[in-house]
Amino acid sequence: MKLFQAYLQLLFFLSLAATSTAVSTYAKTGCDDTCGGVMIPYPFGIGLNCSVNPWYVVECKSSTPYLSALNHMEILGVSLDNQTVTVSMPTLYSGCQNSVRNSSKATSFDLGGSPFLYSKIRNKIVFEGCGVASMMYNGSVVTGCSTACFNVTHSDRNNCYGFSCCETTIPKFLKSYNIQLTSLEGQGANGGCGSAFLVDATSYDPVSLKNTSFTPVSLLWTLTATEQVTCCEKQSPVNIAVDMFNGTIVNSRKCRSGNNPYLVDNCRRDPERQKYAKTGCNHTCGDVRIPYPFGIGANCSINEWYRVDCNSSTPYLPALKNLEVLKVYTENQTVIVRTQRISSCQKPVRNSSQTMSIDLGRSPFYFSNQNNKLVFEGCGTASLMENGSVLAACATACGTVIPNDRNNCFGIGCCQIAIPNVVKSYSIHLTGLEEEDGHCGSAFLMDETSYGEGWLPVRDTSSIRISLMWTLRDSDQVICCDGDAPERMIVDMSNGTSMDTWLCNRWSYGSPYLIDGCASQVTSYGPDTEECRKCRSRGGYCSPVDDIYDADGSLIHANYTCVGERERTSLRVILAVSISIGVLFLVGMSSILFKVVKKTKQRRRRKRLFKRNGGLLLKQQEEADPSLVDKTIHFTSRELEKATDNFNENRILGRGGQGTVYKGMLVDGRIVAVKKSKIVDESQLEQFINEVVVLSQINHRNVVKLLGCCLETEVPLLVSEFIPNGTLYDRLHKKSDEFPLSLNMRLQIATEVAGALAYLHSATSIPIYHRDIKTNNILLDDKYRAKVSDFGTSRLVSVEQTHLTTLVKGTFGYLDPEYFRSSQFTEKSDVYSFGVVLVELLTGEKPISQTRIGERKSLVTHFMLAMEEEHVMTIFDAIAIKEGTREELMNAAKLAMRCLNMKGMYRPTMKEVSLELETIRTSHMPSTIESNTSHMMYGEDFSMISYGESSSTFPSFNDSITH
Repeated sequence: MKLFQAYLQLLFFLSLAATSTAVSTYAKTGCDDTCGGVMIPYPFGIGLNCSVNPWYVVECKSSTPYLSALNHMEILGVSLDNQTVTVSMPTLYSGCQNSVRNSSKATSFDLGGSPFLYSKIRNKIVFEGCGVASMMYNGSVVTGCSTACFNVTHSDRNNCYGFSCCETTIPKFLKSYNIQLTSLEGQGANGGCGSAFLVDATSYDPVSLKNTSFTPVSLLWTLTATEQVTCCEKQSPVNIAVDMFNGTIVNSRKCRSGNNPYLVDNCRRDPERQKYAKTGCNHTCGDVRIPYPFGIGANCSINEWYRVDCNSSTPYLPALKNLEVLKVYTENQTVIVRTQRISSCQKPVRNSSQTMSIDLGRSPFYFSNQNNKLVFEGCGTASLMENGSVLAACATACGTVIPNDRNNCFGIGCCQIAIPNVVKSYSIHLTGLEEEDGHCGSAFLMDETSYGEGWLPVRDTSSIRISLMWTLRDSDQVICCDGDAPERMIVDMSNGTSMDTWLCNRWSYGSPYLIDGCASQVTSYGPDTEECRKCRSRGGYCSPVDDIYDADGSLIHANYTCVGERERTSLRVILAVSISIGVLFLVGMSSILFKVVKKTKQRRRRKRLFKRNGGLLLKQQEEADPSLVDKTIHFTSRELEKATDNFNENRILGRGGQGTVYKGMLVDGRIVAVKKSKIVDESQLEQFINEVVVLSQINHRNVVKLLGCCLETEVPLLVSEFIPNGTLYDRLHKKSDEFPLSLNMRLQIATEVAGALAYLHSATSIPIYHRDIKTNNILLDDKYRAKVSDFGTSRLVSVEQTHLTTLVKGTFGYLDPEYFRSSQFTEKSDVYSFGVVLVELLTGEKPISQTRIGERKSLVTHFMLAMEEEHVMTIFDAIAIKEGTREELMNAAKLAMRCLNMKGMYRPTMKEVSLELETIRTSHMPSTIESNTSHMMYGEDFSMISYGESSSTFPSFNDSITH
């Protein structure tokens, strides 16, 4: 079944691969996807039942789309690529109706419980005017910026870097905010116009937005896990190209396995293949990892600019005046270095005092605008300048207390601002505030992550961290990664949740949040190159491999591979389907064949064992006498395995020297005992079968009934009726107050056993000698009637025979001394063994004592000596003495003495023993006991069958049966 399911899945995926073209869709079926000139893709939807939920319902009025759930804000655009919707929002502090005043505040629109957030990546806060703009959330400052308004000439390229205009990013997960403005009257600001607002960074235009009351703002929209639909391929490029805005492009690469992407064939997940430096070069200096293209020592770096010297476990860049290297990142292509911090704290801040100057010259390094910020701590204005032009600046307002919290460095005693792209050299100029008392001022360029972490514990620290972006020429680039791009990108929201972003690939169009929403446009796939033209002529298309994108996701360069060729696809599908069917057929046929072969082997094995164990002889006996068919039952191995739960250990009734007895239940509900012998003598199989046939015909109430046998196993299995109350041995010698045997019960058991033996000796067509009479082989049924069992050593003899000459077998303590000396077993040998059983019943002692010593260790000797010494009454069991008369007990003792005579010819027959015991028992309870001697001796049903002489050994049937 599992193979069939796997086969269906394979056919499903092959059918998907064979599908060529489809129609691009953006909205749900039956819904419009445009309003005016604005595309409205799913999960948004125009009208009811067209969106993923009510938050995404769009109303289209007069060809203008509005978000119904967000106070009918106008929608300017929806981006599936970065999961944002751009809306028109009121500008806070727009226009010039009022001058900037201290502590003036305005509140934004609250997104509340909606699935929308203010996008951190797309938005920025802009302040135009003179002063400090602080963004606050729940009473705490989360970001802000400040401006300087002196007449300082600055370059046109710096639109908003601190002079009359500043901008900064916003935090993540923002649902609402307040903007607070503080004027800088000490800078010469005359209470002029001020405007602060949140705006989409890509839409910000100072000219077009001037004096407008609305600004475009991007909202990040999110979906729950149940609303996500994963159907389209996610863009996750291996290579990212960053435009440096100076005519050059810097390529950045990243291995998703965490390895170094600048070494050939190193983007692998195999831990044994991970490496960071060239072969033969060290990749660490102290605790700092130095990955290629950097290298420790000569011939280990890509060029001399990237050479690292390791002195006293500290790495330095000799090409950059031995700047100390703190960390190298291959992910964002930056190196963190330590440089001297030049402070103006030795004297008060004065106008136009220069504090710091660094020039990277012709090196391939730039000051990273993504990771560095200009920071000024003090009262005044800090300007970042290059070649006489101001690149960036920020100003501070100072009250009576200068704050020390660097996480709130937004204009009060401390300010920070981003720097432009492609900065190779700079100088920092400080301008003091004459009104202040010459507070200490310190300005520096610094890695923003180190600053935010409070890396500068005190203000007079002599060094700082700066992040440098490193670049490589095209000739230095190594394309190595295997393009192991994930199908989706999971963005950690850092608040216990995550957001999945899905994109259709650049050759598909539509909404990735609709099932089959991303449709391919095969006819226009790939550029107009010779390879792609050949690919399209064969019915395929050019698919990008290891594409290079710029920082905002726009494609810069693409490599292609030809996929979807019709001829090859058809052939591959046919081959795949054929192979799948063939494999499925072979697996199915192999399974069927295996089962057939297994069953055939089992059947042959059962036949072989049946023949070896005498099954053919048994069939011949049945053919000679058809009446045997109904009396000798053939059990199969499966029947007995099922009856005994595969011969479970929990089903064991007893163990003996010749085998183990299991309790079982047949399909008809009968409880049986199954004897599993340990060994079988193959030379005696014929005699064994004869004995099975004879014993299966015995129908005496005091003999355990043999129900049948199984000859299909390694050793024959015998099945008999189950006797519930265990053995006479257990009742006599395992003392229990539960149900002690009375004298009457003991005499009854002795009488029944004697009658059963008399029946076996003289009432059957072939006399049967038991040869192992003992209390362990006498079972008690639910009414405590005796059942003679275990014919494992019994023998059949012809009517002409008077004895058997065999190897001596029996149980010590019950063994006839005459048989032991002559090896000739007669019916009188069974009489001797019965005499021992009778003495056990009278005395309650075991045949071999563990307490007596010498010749009295034997119960027989101990009993005979007591009879000779005329104190036999002292050894009788207390129950016997209490319930019986001296005459009854002495009559039973005298009978036992006759049975134990050393010469067999003087012993009585079992018939005589049975009659005498019946007389003793009748005299013990004359009112309740009626004679049944004739019933026991001659009243049982038995088919008289003549067989030849037999001397086989019958496998032991029941060594010890317990509950």
